Amino acid sequence: MTDAPVGVTSPEQNQKNQTQTTMKTTAPRESPQTDEGDQALEYVTPEVNICETSEGYVLEAEMPGVNKDGLEITLEGTEITILGRREHETVPGESLLRERQVADFRRVFEFDPAIDTGKISAKMNQGVLTVTLPKSEQVKPRKITVSD
Repeated sequence: MTDAPVGVTSPEQNQKNQTQTTMKTTAPRESPQTDEGDQALEYVTPEVNICETSEGYVLEAEMPGVNKDGLEITLEGTEITILGRREHETVPGESLLRERQVADFRRVFEFDPAIDTGKISAKMNQGVLTVTLPKSEQVKPRKITVSD
């Protein structure tokens, strides 16, 4: 299931711009699954910003409550999966109001095959994950010198 073409445009932006995309997000929301404790796990889709530079792409995902240890980034074929697990807090009494979702984060992106997968890097800072996806040297813009 394709959520929105990313390169980076939302469905609304894509209709306006009709730009060629090089990344797309897939599987935006997962159906509940069960773990060993038969407790249903539901994933929420982290909000992301993706920008393209001459060097590659930068993906920023907001995942409040997730630290470096709860982060899992996997690469399979042309898909990158971001999974952020946060510690589920126990409530000392009866909840009267709960606006924050008790769920982990998950999002899958299909990326341009021209990404140099060996140079992908990631860092986590105050709940914001930044993934750098460099373009391979073959597709980077370059200046051609004209000889005499």
